[in-house]
Amino acid sequence: MSEHKHRLTHLRPHSHEAADKVDSALESSTEGMRALWISLAGLGATTLVQAVVVALSGSVALLGDTLHNGADALTAVPLGIAFMLAKRPPTRRYTYGYGRAEDLAGVAIVLAIAASSLAAGYAAIQRLADPQPISHLPAVALAALVGFAGNELVARYRIRVGRRIGSAALVADGLHARTDGFTSLAVLLGIAGVAIGWTWADPVVGLLITVAILLVLRQAAREVWRRLMDAVDPALVDQAEHALAHTAGVLAVGRVRLRWIGHRLRAECDVVVDPATTVVEAHRVAVEAEHNLLHALPRLTGAIVHPDPEDHDGIDHHAMLAGHR
Repeated sequence: MSEHKHRLTHLRPHSHEAADKVDSALESSTEGMRALWISLAGLGATTLVQAVVVALSGSVALLGDTLHNGADALTAVPLGIAFMLAKRPPTRRYTYGYGRAEDLAGVAIVLAIAASSLAAGYAAIQRLADPQPISHLPAVALAALVGFAGNELVARYRIRVGRRIGSAALVADGLHARTDGFTSLAVLLGIAGVAIGWTWADPVVGLLITVAILLVLRQAAREVWRRLMDAVDPALVDQAEHALAHTAGVLAVGRVRLRWIGHRLRAECDVVVDPATTVVEAHRVAVEAEHNLLHALPRLTGAIVHPDPEDHDGIDHHAMLAGHR
């Protein structure tokens, strides 16, 4: 029993840091929820303004943009669920907690961006084949500007908060809002073309905007893919190795592995210590190394540091595990 307790003590984050890390994680989830509510209100107001103009002008293009913005505001739902789940403590089944729900929400958002690109492309091709008259052009143009401004403001806010708290899903949702702004610009540019007699301007610009949406889709999909594949910024690995290497008693740094779980980091590291070091001293080195990691990586919530004896005689201290790898 004493050995079991000793191992648990070793695997836990350093005691005076643990509460700070938990509070930070909860604070980041709360900040993410606040970002969702604010952006939902912003997109809702944008959709309402556009809906009023649609009722006055009968613009089919603006109607499509309005419905699109209203539907995309609802992407806050999967993210909100993910942030709520992330606050739940780990269980014996979900031993790492529920942070991965954010990554699943990111997948849903990427799919929504893909659907947006398909819808925009289809609408542009359909409009090119069957042009529709548009009335009240100044009001429609103003509504398109409102749509672009509202989406761009929401996009910047979501991306900034998402990067600050380390949420790839929130960043992807911000990129999604930016694609909606592009769609609004398509309406504006198309109306400008129609105003000077170019009836084909609206659908052609719509096709160009579809290409822009696909480029944003590629960026968002790549970010979510990397998170699902446990990719991290190599600079984080450099920071972790530097912190370990400058820990008293660490002779060399072995393998360093980092992974995101939602917007929190976990680490597994190997360090080399003097073979004459006692178990108690090796444990002290490991705890100090973990402590240094927690300070070096602000979003790190825990680490496992494994001390290996320095190899003087060519002895493989992991030979017993060779057949299991």
